[in-house]
Amino acid sequence: MERAVLHACCGPCLLEPLDALRAEGFEPLVVYANPNIHPLAEYERRRDVLLEHAHEHGVEVVEVPYDPVLWLEATAGVWRDRAERCRACWRLRLTLAAEVAVERGIGAIATTLTVSPYQDPAALDAVAREAAGAHGLAYVGRDFRDRYQSAVRRSKDLGMYRQRYCGCLLSEVEAAQARARRASRKAQGQP
Repeated sequence: MERAVLHACCGPCLLEPLDALRAEGFEPLVVYANPNIHPLAEYERRRDVLLEHAHEHGVEVVEVPYDPVLWLEATAGVWRDRAERCRACWRLRLTLAAEVAVERGIGAIATTLTVSPYQDPAALDAVAREAAGAHGLAYVGRDFRDRYQSAVRRSKDLGMYRQRYCGCLLSEVEAAQARARRASRKAQGQP
């Protein structure tokens, strides 16, 4: 089996990409590199769910030490522009994963971020290829969005904690605002 670093944001998003990559002949080393997640308790909760699933399935996980200042520095000046903020965030996290790949002598990286229908797949692909290329790595680019509903079902069946926002403080606020808008429309009888 070929080794690949698989950047993972959480346990539920790990489910389908892990299975798919293994089916393709990869043995992923999961890297939990997520300085974007706020607050620390949320970071730890997501990490612990991921670690539990990985342990049950014999998957090695490397945790990059939590340092939210890295995220603040990487996204400084683009906080109000969601698309640019996300690109900067992905770039940071995938660069951290690429550094682990280089340290471990692994020649490829992938990410679970591509399972989410809430991410911009073309932008994410470009950022991932950039991070991989900058470190001399191959990017195992896979669009797992068609497996999202399966990941949701499986994570619910497994009783996994499922977060309600991407991870950063700003995404938490944006998600809460979107939920409030949906609730308001529903209360008014609108779709």
